[in-house]
Amino acid sequence: MSIKTDGIAPNSARLLWAGFMAILAAGVGFALRGGIFDNWGQEFGFSATTLGVIGGAGFTGFCFGIILGGVIVDKIGYGKLVLLAFALHVVSAFVTFGASSPANAETFLFWGMFLFAYANGTLEAVANPLVATLYPKNRTHYLNILHASWPAGMVLGAIAGWFLDDKFQIGWKIQLSLYLIPTVIYGIMFMGQKFPKSEASEKGAKLGEMSKDIGLIGAALVGYMVMLFASQSLHLPAGVAWAIGGAIVIAVGFLTKFSFGSLLLFVFFFTHILVGAVELGTDGWIQNITGNLFTSEQGKFLFIWTSAIMFFLRFTANFIEKNLKLSPVGILFLSAVFAFVGLRLASGMETFFMAVIALGVYAIGKTFFWPTMLAVVSDQFPRSGAVAISVMGGLGFFSAGLLGGPGLGYSKDRFAAEELQRTNMAVYEQVKSEKASEFIFFKPVNAISGTAMEEARHAPERTLEQQALVEASEAGDRKTLAVDSYIPLTMAGIYLLLLLYYRSKGGYRPADGATGGH
Repeated sequence: MSIKTDGIAPNSARLLWAGFMAILAAGVGFALRGGIFDNWGQEFGFSATTLGVIGGAGFTGFCFGIILGGVIVDKIGYGKLVLLAFALHVVSAFVTFGASSPANAETFLFWGMFLFAYANGTLEAVANPLVATLYPKNRTHYLNILHASWPAGMVLGAIAGWFLDDKFQIGWKIQLSLYLIPTVIYGIMFMGQKFPKSEASEKGAKLGEMSKDIGLIGAALVGYMVMLFASQSLHLPAGVAWAIGGAIVIAVGFLTKFSFGSLLLFVFFFTHILVGAVELGTDGWIQNITGNLFTSEQGKFLFIWTSAIMFFLRFTANFIEKNLKLSPVGILFLSAVFAFVGLRLASGMETFFMAVIALGVYAIGKTFFWPTMLAVVSDQFPRSGAVAISVMGGLGFFSAGLLGGPGLGYSKDRFAAEELQRTNMAVYEQVKSEKASEFIFFKPVNAISGTAMEEARHAPERTLEQQALVEASEAGDRKTLAVDSYIPLTMAGIYLLLLLYYRSKGGYRPADGATGGH
């Protein structure tokens, strides 16, 4: 792998690894947060749905950062956005640490996560088009290297949480602050560097021209996700939320002279919504789920195991593409199949050995989704510059924050509550939460109290009632993973249709104007 000579700029390697460190900081924070969900549930009495909403802010903030950053990055340059992200990473720590009681915790944790994620999104609005520009002849390979930093950060964060939380029982605020270490490092690595211009910027493309492939149909997806954010996270009236979403569609219409948009790009956007839900949404809960089904330490080991697989495999994308003669879309299809099989196996895992196998298969599947989708859109829509891949990344994180994270939290609440009602209604009536858990159009459910659940899990000797709680929770977790598996199954169907589409056109190749080589 010759990183020093493949790039178009003399500092290509420095910028690649600076971007690597920036996304690694996001991965560290993500893993640490996932590992302290149980701390928040016990300390503040949160249900799984409430935790899902807080964790979701760690995604939705990303969306605004990457979409807004992607729109303006070609105009203001990469350096100013890096400075903004660095400042927000620091501020987010202080906001998060303001959580001190059940009365204020949800608010402080939500907005702390939102600011943290906004900084992450801003950095991806820089790193993705930057690497695509620096390495135009092998985007799939180098974007996979860039995004190997995400699982690397998750491994480091999970290991740190393993020791600080389980071994030494250090407070969650100290644990979460560790992401500031790679934050300082990426700030130093970016300092004083000269950044290249993107292909679209070099050609002097206007924002309206760059956005035509997105058009009204792409804007409709963004508008819908923003509507969900306004109604679910900001709790605005439905009419106001829909008006905000509609305003985005109208604004893009005027910007693009009411271009309908590319149907193919719309398909990629929609599929990336599914990617966000199954990859990031599942990652946000997997430590909690496996920690419930086995032990907290085994849950952290399994998280490290899957993240390590992702890290190493993302360096092999070039080998797979060139030696196995698979197009990027072919890689995506096989990935979806692996992810489906892995989650189905995980839903029935009873032993730790089976968990290692099942989640290993799932990890192989999810490895190439995100960076390969970015590479494909960069190849197929070169005139869209940073805008298309930033919007797609934003949709993926919107999905994780508004659908994947809260959806899995709701599923855990619902399936566990239904199981406890079936096995011991008297206990359910004693421990059910007063506030109902809700998720989009699904029926509200009164979840099992987070405090009661944590007390049952950590009781030295469980009563029959506590044992019923734990067994109901485990049954809910397994059913949640089973339902989750249908997302990659749907993705596999979409990728298969795309394979047939490209075969009808003579095979996958970069569009005219793109300089990628596959």
